[in-house]
Amino acid sequence: MASNPEGRKLVLGIDIGTTSIKVCIVDVCTREVLSKQSKDTQANVPSDLGSEGNKQDVPKIISALNFCISRLPKDQLREVKQIGICGQMHGVMLWHQTDEINAWTTVELGGAQSGGANGYRFEVENDKVSSLYTWQDSRCDPAFLSTLPEPQSHIQICSGYGCATLFWFAKHKQEKLVRFNRVGTVQDFAVAMLCNLKKPVMSVQNAALWGYFDVRTSQWNFDILSQAGFPSELLPEVLQTGENAGILSEQWYAIPSGTPIGVALGDLPCSVLAALERPSDAIMNISTSAQMAFVMPSSYEPSSNCQENHSIIYFPYFSGRYLAVAAALNGGNALATFVKTLQQWTLELGCSVPQAKIWDRVLALAAEESSVSSLQIVPTLLGERHIPIQNASVSNIDLGNLGLGQVFRALCHGIVKNLYSMMPREMLLESSIDRILGLGSALTRNKVLQMEVKNLYQLPVDIVSGGDAAMGAALSVV
Repeated sequence: MASNPEGRKLVLGIDIGTTSIKVCIVDVCTREVLSKQSKDTQANVPSDLGSEGNKQDVPKIISALNFCISRLPKDQLREVKQIGICGQMHGVMLWHQTDEINAWTTVELGGAQSGGANGYRFEVENDKVSSLYTWQDSRCDPAFLSTLPEPQSHIQICSGYGCATLFWFAKHKQEKLVRFNRVGTVQDFAVAMLCNLKKPVMSVQNAALWGYFDVRTSQWNFDILSQAGFPSELLPEVLQTGENAGILSEQWYAIPSGTPIGVALGDLPCSVLAALERPSDAIMNISTSAQMAFVMPSSYEPSSNCQENHSIIYFPYFSGRYLAVAAALNGGNALATFVKTLQQWTLELGCSVPQAKIWDRVLALAAEESSVSSLQIVPTLLGERHIPIQNASVSNIDLGNLGLGQVFRALCHGIVKNLYSMMPREMLLESSIDRILGLGSALTRNKVLQMEVKNLYQLPVDIVSGGDAAMGAALSVV
C-alpha cells in the first residue's frame, strides 16, 4: 500500500471505558474507520468497603490498551498524525510523580538488541499508582455529601465524582494523599504517560464532571475547596476541549514519536460527536450505564449555581456547546447483574450454565412476549444521582407473571422507563427533537430493549453503528 495517499489523514482514537478498551484508526477526511480493536480489561478488584466501593486495576487497563494498539496494522500506525483519547467520566486515580521518578516505564519491543527500532510499549509501575476509583463508587453517601461545601458550579457534587472521592480520602484515608502527589481520570493518566508529562492536564469536559469546577471561568473552586480542607494543590491544570496535551514521547509500537496527543475527553461527548447526524436527533446510549442526550442551542449558558436533585445535567460538549444529559447509573449493569444472579442460582442448584447461554435464552424468551409484563421492576440497584437512596424493587407480582421471559422483559422495560422518567418524550418534543439514535453495546445487541424504547418514546428510533467513543475521540482532535 502506498504511504500517505493524497488527501488521507489518519488519526488514532482511544476509548478507555468502564469494562473495555476500544481503539480505532480513522481517516478523518472521509470519517472512515480503517481498523479497530477492543479488549475487555477485566480490571475490577475487590474493595475494602464492599459494595460501597468500586475500583479497578490500572496496570490491567494499560495492558489492555497496549494489546489493542499492538493488533492494529503497522502500516496504518506509521501514518497516524494525531491521537485522541477519551474515557469513563467522573472517576479518579492517584499516582506519584517527580522530576526524577515516573509512574510508568517503557519497554523496548523486540528486545534491547533492537535499540528501540521496533518501538516501545508503556507499562505502569504498580507501586506508584493507586486503584482507579470509578464513577460507580458509592462511598460518598448522602450523609457524607451533606457535609461538603456547596460548589460554585452548575453541576451538583455526587458520589463517584473525582472531587467527592478525594474529599472522602482527605477525611478518612489521608495516607492516600501522602503517598501520591498527582490525580486525574484514568484517561488523563494515559495522556500523561504517553506524553511523559510531569504534571497531568485535564479537559473542561472531565473537570466539570469531577465537581467544584466553574465552566464560565474555567477555574476550579480553589477558595471553597481550600477552606474545606481539600487538597486543592493536587488538581490538574485544565485545558480547553480540543487543545493538545503534549506529544508522544517514544515510538509506541509503530506510531512515530512526536505525534500530537489531545487533552483527554469524556466518553459520552465523544460518542455523541461520532453518532450525531442532525440537530434534531437525540442520542440514547445504553452500555454499562445509560444516557439520553441532545445538543443544546448555541445560546445556552449554564448558571453558576447547581440545581439540587435535578435529573438533567448539562455536560460541556464541543465548540462551546452543551449537552442536556439524563445520566442513569443503571443500564446494562442491571441486566448483567440479573444474568449473573441466574448463573449463581443454577450453581447453587448443582448445575453449571455459561453466562452466554443464559443471555441467549433470556433474550429469546423475552422477545417472544407479545406485550409488556404486568410485573413492574425498578432497576435502580445503584440508586440514581438525583435520588441516591432509592433501591431497586419488584412489585405487582402474581401467579401469571413470573416466567423467565416475562421477568426479563419487565427488567428491560424498567431500565428504559427509568431513563424516560429523567428525560421524558415531552422534553424532547419541546426541544425540537424528532428522532432517537440508539447506540451502546447493551442496546444494539438487545432487541427487547429496542422495542421498549420505541414503545415508551413513540418516536422514530434508529440503531446506529456509529457513536463509537473511540471514533469521536479521533474526530475531536481535528
